[in-house]
Amino acid sequence: MPPVDPAFGEEMRRRRTASGMSLADLAAKVHYSKEYLSKIERGMGNPSDQLAQSCDAKLRAGGLLFGLLNRPLPHAGGVSALSAAEFGSPGPWSLRLRADGASDFTACDPAAPAEEGTTVAAKWALTPGLRESGSAEETLTVFRTLFDQQRRLGQCSGPAVVAPMSIAATAALRGLGRSTPTARRGAVLQLAAHFAEYTGWMAQEAGDDPAARWWTGQAAGLAKAGGDDEMAAYALLRQAEIALYQGDSLSTVALAGAAGAKARGRRIRELAAQREAQGHALMGNESECRRALDRAGELASGTRPQGDGSPALGGTHLPDLTAFVTGWCLRELGEAEEAVALLDTGQDGIAPHALRARARHGARLALALADAGDVERACAVAASVAQDVMTTDSATVRTDLKQLRSSLAPRRKHPVVSDTLPVIAACLRASADPRGGGG
Repeated sequence: MPPVDPAFGEEMRRRRTASGMSLADLAAKVHYSKEYLSKIERGMGNPSDQLAQSCDAKLRAGGLLFGLLNRPLPHAGGVSALSAAEFGSPGPWSLRLRADGASDFTACDPAAPAEEGTTVAAKWALTPGLRESGSAEETLTVFRTLFDQQRRLGQCSGPAVVAPMSIAATAALRGLGRSTPTARRGAVLQLAAHFAEYTGWMAQEAGDDPAARWWTGQAAGLAKAGGDDEMAAYALLRQAEIALYQGDSLSTVALAGAAGAKARGRRIRELAAQREAQGHALMGNESECRRALDRAGELASGTRPQGDGSPALGGTHLPDLTAFVTGWCLRELGEAEEAVALLDTGQDGIAPHALRARARHGARLALALADAGDVERACAVAASVAQDVMTTDSATVRTDLKQLRSSLAPRRKHPVVSDTLPVIAACLRASADPRGGGG
C-alpha cells in the first residue's frame, strides 16, 4: 500500500475535534478500535479505503479524506477466457468467430490417440442464409424470447452456464445480420448488441473486468451498425459500473457523467445519474450525491416502458431500483438507519427465481444492518446471501461480502459473528476454485 499523505491524519483529527467527537465516539461509529484510529491520526498507519470513506461520512468531510489517500487508478490485467467445463462433453468443442460474422463449429473425437493428431468427428460451416422477410421476423421473435430466457437463467445460474449460450447467440445474430434484408438488418444487429452486452455482464460477474469491457465495446459496435447509437452511451455506463466495484469513485463519476451527456433517452440518463450518485457517495460527497439522486428521480418520473419490444437496458429484477440505489448511497454516506429502512422495503418484492438480484440486495442490506449495530440480523442476511452467491457465482456481490467481512471482523467475539465469518470465508474462497462456476 502506498504511503498516505501525512495531512490525512491531521485533517481527520481536526474534523473530529471540530465535531466534538472523542476518539472513542468515532471508533464506535466506524467500527475500528480507538487505538488504531489514534495511530492513523498520528501518521503511524495507512488507513484503508473503507476507513477513509467511513470517516468522510461520519465527519461530513465531503470526500476530502478519501482524496488524501492518493490511490492509483486500478490497473486492468490481461483478458482471461471463460474455460469450458469438461463435464459430460464428448470431446473438445470449438466455435470460431470470424470478422465477417461467419463461424465454424467443430466437435473432435476424444478416442483418437494424442500422438495421431485430432480426428474430426463432425464439422460443418454455419453460413448465414436468412433472406425472406417473414423468416427474419420469426427468427427475431425466437431470439428475443431466448434473450429473455437467458436473462432469467442468469438470475439462478453462474456465468459458466449462461455465457457460452450468450456468446453463441451473439455470433449467430452477427452472421444473420450479414445477409438479412436491409429493412430488418438493423433489428437483427441491435438484438445481437443486447446479447453481447449481457455477455459482458456475465464476464464481470465471473470476475473478468477486461473481458467485460471488451464485450461491452462489441455491443456498442453492433448497435451502431444497427442504427442505434444509444448503446454507446450505455457502454460508458457499464464502464462506470466496473469502476464502481473496483472502488474507483472518481472514474465512476466521470464515466457516468459522460454517459448521461451522450444519452438521448431518459432511461439511460436516469441510470447514469444513479451511478454518478453512487460514485459521489463512495467518496463521501453528500451534497453532490443527493443532487444526482434528485436528478435521477426526476428522470424516473418521466420514464415509460419501451414500446418497440426491444429488451430494457439495465437491471430489471429489482422491483424498486431507485430505492435500492438511494439506500446504497445512504449507507456509504453513514446514514445506516435510513438505508436499512429503504432496503427493507424492497426485499419481499424480488421474484423467487431472481437469486442474483436477491443476493445483491441482501448484501447491501447486511452492510447497512452491520453499520446500524444490528449485528445478529446482519449475520442472518449474510448467510442467505452467501448461499445465493454460491449458486450464482457473482463476483460483484462477493465484493460486498468482502466489505461486510471487514465490517464484522472487529466484532468477531460476538457468537453470531464468529459463526458467520467462516460462512462468508467459504463463499469467498469458492470464487478462486477452478472447479467452480464462471470465475
